[in-house]
Amino acid sequence: MNNFEERTENLKEYVKGLGARADGQELYLRHKEFIEKITPQEAFEVFKSILDEGVKPHDILIYLDKVINAFYKSLSDYKWEKPKNDNYVDDMLKENKSLVEKTDEIKTLLKESDLKVKKEKILKKLLELEGFNAHYIKKENILFPYMEKARPKFEGLAVMWALHDEVREQLKTAIQTVKDESSNEQQINISIARLFFGILGVKKKEELILIPAACEVLSEKDWYEMHRQSLEYDFPFINKVKETFIESPSHEMSSGGVFRTETGEMNFEEILMVFNALPVDLTFVDEYNKVRYFTRPKDRIFPRSPAVIGRSVNNCHPPQSVHIVEEIIQSFRAGKEDSAKFWINVKGRLILIQYFALRGSEGIYRGVLEVSQDITDIKNIDGERRLLTWEK
Repeated sequence: MNNFEERTENLKEYVKGLGARADGQELYLRHKEFIEKITPQEAFEVFKSILDEGVKPHDILIYLDKVINAFYKSLSDYKWEKPKNDNYVDDMLKENKSLVEKTDEIKTLLKESDLKVKKEKILKKLLELEGFNAHYIKKENILFPYMEKARPKFEGLAVMWALHDEVREQLKTAIQTVKDESSNEQQINISIARLFFGILGVKKKEELILIPAACEVLSEKDWYEMHRQSLEYDFPFINKVKETFIESPSHEMSSGGVFRTETGEMNFEEILMVFNALPVDLTFVDEYNKVRYFTRPKDRIFPRSPAVIGRSVNNCHPPQSVHIVEEIIQSFRAGKEDSAKFWINVKGRLILIQYFALRGSEGIYRGVLEVSQDITDIKNIDGERRLLTWEK
C-alpha cells in the first residue's frame, strides 16, 4: 500500500467510524496524523470510496458536519490558487458573501419584539433567499459536470447535491413556519436556526473543499467556458458582469447538409429551428446513459448547460431520485415499458415530464428522450377556438 492509499484508508476508517457512532475522541487520536494533513482532494477520495461501498449520499449527511469539523483546521490552512480566469470562482465567492449579508439581516430581525411585525419582515427576507437557488443550480449544471469529467472521484459531488436539496427543504419549512399565523417565536427561531446551519454549512464546504479542489484540476479553458455558460443564469444578490465572448460556432453543418426521408427533407439549420421552436424541453440520453443533446427553446423549463453533454444521466438528477431514473431506464432497456410520465408544480405552473424509450429499426434499445412541457394553459382550455376566430 503506497502513502496515498494508506492516508485515504485511514481517513475513510475515521469517517466510517463516525458514521457507526464510534467514540469520536478515540477515533480522532488513532487517525490524528492523517486528519491534520487532509487536503480537499483527499476529502473527495474518501467520500467517493464510501459511496462506492453502497452508502447513500443522504446517509452521509447524518455525520458529515462532524467530519468537516474534524477536518476544518487542515482544510482552512490549505493553500490553493485561483485560476487566472477566475470570474466563475469570484462570482461564487461574491454570492456567498452576499448570502451571509442576507442571513445577518435576518438575525437582526429576530430581535424584533412584536411577533407580527417580526414575521412580516422575516418572511420578506426569506422569500429573497429563494433566489439563492440559482447559485446551487449553476453548480449542479456547470461546475459539477466539469469536475466529474476531470476526475472519477468527483462523483462524490452527489453528497453536496444532497446538501442543496436539504437546504431547499429547510427554506421551504422556514417560510411555511413564518407564514403560519399560529406559529410562535420559538418555532420561528428553530426553523431559521436549522436553515442557517444548512445554508451556511454549504457555503463553508464550498470554500474549504469544493472550490480549492476544482481550482487544482480544471483548465483555464474550462473556467472560461464555465463562466460563459453561467451568464445564462441568475446571479443571486450580485450584479451580473457584462462581458463579450468570442463565440464558437453554435453548430456545424453535417455532411451533405440535408436530411432526407420519405416524408420530406430539411437542412441542418432548419432541423435546429424546428427543435427549438417546439414548446417543450427535449433531452436525448443514449444507450450508454450519456446525455448527448438538448434543445434550447425560447423559455426553457429546467436549466441546461453545454457542460452536461457527455455526463452520465445518473449525475443529472438529485441523489434521492437517481434510483427511480435507473429503474425507468432499465425497464426501457428490457423492453418492459416504452414510456413513463410525471407531473409536478413549479412556481405555480403544472409541468408534465415524460420519458420515451428510443428503439432502432430492429427494436434494439438506443436511449431515452426526456420531454418536459408546461401544460398549465393547456389544462385550462375549454370550449373551442377555431382557426377563423384567431386573434393576435
